[in-house]
Amino acid sequence: MVNWFWQRRRPVRKLRLRARGEIGDAVRVDFAELAPDVMVFLGQAAYLQLGYFETLTRLIRRTPELVEKEALSLAAGAALAKHREIVEIIRARGVDPAEAMEPFRASLDAFRTSTLGSRQRETMLTVHITAGILDDFYLALASSYGETGRRVERILGADHDRQQLTQLLRATIDADEEMRGLLSMWARRLVGDTLLVARAALLPAHDSDDAEKVEPVFTALIAAHSQRMSALGLSA
Repeated sequence: MVNWFWQRRRPVRKLRLRARGEIGDAVRVDFAELAPDVMVFLGQAAYLQLGYFETLTRLIRRTPELVEKEALSLAAGAALAKHREIVEIIRARGVDPAEAMEPFRASLDAFRTSTLGSRQRETMLTVHITAGILDDFYLALASSYGETGRRVERILGADHDRQQLTQLLRATIDADEEMRGLLSMWARRLVGDTLLVARAALLPAHDSDDAEKVEPVFTALIAAHSQRMSALGLSA
């Protein structure tokens, strides 16, 4: 795997994972030196949102159905708005947003390409799963960066406008047993790939103690993912 991050030692940071809407029940984990530099965090977070936007606009071009175009447009607009807001934070720190995002472009593009489905519903599910897991993960990272992190937390915690997409997915799953099975298998494949992206967003663990510190957040990510799958009528 490509090493995305600078190798100098970093001060201790604490990551907090909070499910949306569960303000009081947070998972706090001391990641020691595993959290990346703030500009690495911002560059990745901005490029991920841009990637969601690009995938969704690709789907808009490929569907003839107006209801689907509307659902995709809402989700794409929300992703683009979040991208732009994070870009403004990067720019306010005196850094060129393109330069901040460029180190992660190849790896995240490869991930996005590898998780595109051959059918519209598969790719809709891809966005639902990958954005859900990674948004949760970057919300956890955001609490490590003071006021900058709080600004990003507000951005990522805003409405993602994917509700209509999930309604389309749920309608397909309820009506088509074959598609239910296909989408269930597709979802299981996506989870592993997405968690690898999340793990690569941290500095390399130096020993087993570091790896054990990461585990509670990943357990919480899987729990939140399971809830999203249940809401669709799929098992995680």
